[in-house]
Amino acid sequence: MIGKLTGTVDMVGEDHVILDVGGVGYLVHCPGSSLARLKPGERAALMIETRLTEESIRLYGFATAQEREWFRLLQTVQNVGARVALSVLSTLSPQELHTAIALSDKAAIGRAQGIGPKLATRILSELKDKAPAPIFAGGSAKPEGAPASGADAQAALTKLGYAPAQAADLVARALKTLGADAPVDAIIREALKAMAR
Repeated sequence: MIGKLTGTVDMVGEDHVILDVGGVGYLVHCPGSSLARLKPGERAALMIETRLTEESIRLYGFATAQEREWFRLLQTVQNVGARVALSVLSTLSPQELHTAIALSDKAAIGRAQGIGPKLATRILSELKDKAPAPIFAGGSAKPEGAPASGADAQAALTKLGYAPAQAADLVARALKTLGADAPVDAIIREALKAMAR
């Protein structure tokens, strides 16, 4: 199975890219967020999800490993296939998707093409406890310039005895109120205040 491709962008289409790797052009389907970063003639590296069916082999490419994990996770929801998962990831970044799920924000999920109210509700309910907890973790899952304070606050709340999903929900709500640059102590205080309300 192909896990990653690095090569030169040959062509960018509406929903795919052709990546030239050693003279072989791979057609890779990508969410709009990943396609926006690609320019013909430039070098690019994509995390790949390979899907093999009786009819074809399809490659799906993502700018980060976290996007690929969300692509896999979204498809565990009934009636969500590759096309709908790509649509969600074209509309919401992994961090926005995590926040929408933590806050049960059906409207945010519903902005994606192909997602009606019932499917948005199903995504929220089925992924509430499955969402990757380390939304601010280091490495490729962390967007450039994103603060680590969210992860630190979440870890602190977990040590205080809150369940990881509950801690993630509290931190997401606190960050929505305080902003992404809030310090750890302020996030923890806001999260605890929210629990006391």
